[in-house]
Amino acid sequence: MRKADIAEFFRRLATDNPEPRGELDYLNPYTLLVAVVLSAQATDVGVNKATEALFKLADTPEKMLALGEARLKDCIRTIGLYNTKARNIIRLSEILVKEHQGSVPDRRAALEALPGVGRKTASIVLNDAFGYPAIAVDTHIFRLANRTGLARGKTGKTPEAVADRLEAIVPASYKPHAHHWLILHGRHVCKARKPDCPNCVVSELCAYGAKTTV
Repeated sequence: MRKADIAEFFRRLATDNPEPRGELDYLNPYTLLVAVVLSAQATDVGVNKATEALFKLADTPEKMLALGEARLKDCIRTIGLYNTKARNIIRLSEILVKEHQGSVPDRRAALEALPGVGRKTASIVLNDAFGYPAIAVDTHIFRLANRTGLARGKTGKTPEAVADRLEAIVPASYKPHAHHWLILHGRHVCKARKPDCPNCVVSELCAYGAKTTV
């Protein structure tokens, strides 16, 4: 996609949704971190249902440790891979208390050193909690970036490659909200099975060769 088209792509997304927001519910940087860890291979809707009660009991790493792994598992039992996720959340809570005075660090390296936290999770926390212009690539953004031509071919073979490409090409003025625009567009419009091309604000700029008509 040409540089001018990329700028227009994001201008249209911004006009359509000036104040985009992620769909995970959270109270503070710590609960955001927990919610994103839980969201791996799970839906935001499912995570929100589980964390509504969980965050009333534990909204800090200290409270999570007091809750304990067994009770945490009971709270998140409806979420896939809950045993592993519970173990990681307890371990990362211990690290936050011991090494970060109970606060979530605003540095990528420190975040990615936490159990269960990779590049995508770190990017979401940096963007949503601290306002850094980080772009997290999930399955929706990976699909959209390749399908539309924002990041495809050799540069679009892995989520990491797509993230690198998007970091390089998204205009600086749009980077703070780029992650949310892309994930919401991929989730609700540029869907996997049947993209809603007739109602897509960037359809004219999209390189997808099998656009839907109805």
